[in-house]
Amino acid sequence: MSDPAMPPDGAITDPARYTDSFLRGVLDGVHSIAVVGASADPVKASFFVMKYLRDKGYRVVPINPKLAGQTILGLPVHASLKDLPEPPDMVDVFRNSAAAGGVTDEAIAAGAKVVWMQLGVRNDEAAARAQAAGLTVVMDRCPKMEIQRLYGEIGRIGVNSNILVTHRRAPTKSFKKLI
Repeated sequence: MSDPAMPPDGAITDPARYTDSFLRGVLDGVHSIAVVGASADPVKASFFVMKYLRDKGYRVVPINPKLAGQTILGLPVHASLKDLPEPPDMVDVFRNSAAAGGVTDEAIAAGAKVVWMQLGVRNDEAAARAQAAGLTVVMDRCPKMEIQRLYGEIGRIGVNSNILVTHRRAPTKSFKKLI
């Protein structure tokens, strides 16, 4: 398909079939992201993904009923998507696959445009409901990792080396003098 906002061949249920242009279209088309399952613990994936997305210029909104009224990264935490004053462009789901169904239904009701289920999170029935309601769905992917992969930010140890290679290169320096 020529429209990057649509899944390739309509295959929303096959994460292996998302094209790079589709994922770029999704990531470039959103400005606000509600992170459902946000954590205040800096070693949790939801915390550092939320921080990364914020640092990339997205407006992030933490959602966690247990932390409602508190702040994460200086941002007020909301109990649910229905508590937001305006709909987010994207809902990033940091919940298990079973819970993703209810979150997806909330995203539909809230008026979101995209439901993005994190690595290991897949709910085909929820994805079908979201697509039927006009939402774009991404499953079993991480937006942080996709941004890094698509825009060349992944290095061998996960830092921005400005080089992304898929084969081993010869070392540029020899360490024989140290032995």
